[in-house]
Amino acid sequence: MKSWQYQKDISGCGLSGIINKNGERIKGDSIICSIACQHDRGNGLGGGFAAYGIYPDFKDHYALHIMADNLDALHAAEGFLNQTVSIVHQEKIPTRPNKYITDPPILRRYFIEPVKEGDRICRWPGLSDDDYIVRVVMNVNRDIKGAYIFSSGKNMGAFKGVGFPEDIADFYRLDEYAGYIWTAHNRFPTNTPGWWGGAHPFTILDWSIVHNGEISSYGINKRYLEMFGYLCTLLTDTEVVAYLLDLLIRKHGLPIELACKVFAPPFWQEIDRMDKESKRLFTAIRMVYGSGLLNGPFAILFAYNGGLVGLNDRVKLRPLVAAVKGDTVYMASEESAIRAICPDPEKVWAPKAGEPVIVTMNKGASTTKKQARLSPACAGA
Repeated sequence: MKSWQYQKDISGCGLSGIINKNGERIKGDSIICSIACQHDRGNGLGGGFAAYGIYPDFKDHYALHIMADNLDALHAAEGFLNQTVSIVHQEKIPTRPNKYITDPPILRRYFIEPVKEGDRICRWPGLSDDDYIVRVVMNVNRDIKGAYIFSSGKNMGAFKGVGFPEDIADFYRLDEYAGYIWTAHNRFPTNTPGWWGGAHPFTILDWSIVHNGEISSYGINKRYLEMFGYLCTLLTDTEVVAYLLDLLIRKHGLPIELACKVFAPPFWQEIDRMDKESKRLFTAIRMVYGSGLLNGPFAILFAYNGGLVGLNDRVKLRPLVAAVKGDTVYMASEESAIRAICPDPEKVWAPKAGEPVIVTMNKGASTTKKQARLSPACAGA
């Protein structure tokens, strides 16, 4: 093959995730090392991380991370928060200079509580705390020009921006954090813009999603979510997955296994061959949640305070590898990204198309008190 005929593999974007099922907090160096191993899967237009267990002192409060284009937008967002929630603590998100990260937005975080019904500033009486916070996020992101809430869960946070992930991690000082679940993303945007709010992960409450591929069903997914009050404002197709997770699992009460089958359901010819009970179940899933199906190639990792899940599309058009070592489970786009931080896993496998890898925290696991550790493979990095 002549050199001019060679084309880069368009399955770009890199994913990495780590979970310790006992709640042992892992230092940020490990996930940074893993995603940096996949440097060539991105093009510098987006990198990001989600970390769980990082705010033990405020673990019962919602942590809002806000980016703002200017002080006017920040003040407008703060004014809205002061009218709708109780702010317990607020501060700048700590950063350090990085020569590759230029013109970042203003970054703040707020630890908040929803106001209670009967309070003079209770904007939406009758909502649960979670629904109240979702309403706050949707209103800020829709109505306040130049300000975006990009993380809103308890004892977790998203950190993202324009740049390669190792530079984003350095900028946000993620080597100083420790969490029991980490996910990371290296972005190669194809048909959506590379901007700070459009980097992965996308989050709502404690759901976070990183994605390699393309959600070609974005239009119908978006319109479906709008019927339930979710507004897609961040100009990237992956945003719909975060809101679908919240809708299907938290609001509609679907088990994670069934939510995954909404995203990547069996083909109709497979359903026709199933036993009567299974056929009835999956026929209902496809009929009721057809607008939640994710069409197009994808590999995704999504996390929440209780676990980490990996999932491919129905024909596995994007790579995903998983591995286990003791009570720690790893998932990534490439096996090399796992072996960079776990050189000798006990088991390595490539999940089948449409079959989720679901890892949940062990019963009784502490998520706030364990000592952080650094993967031996990165100890000298």
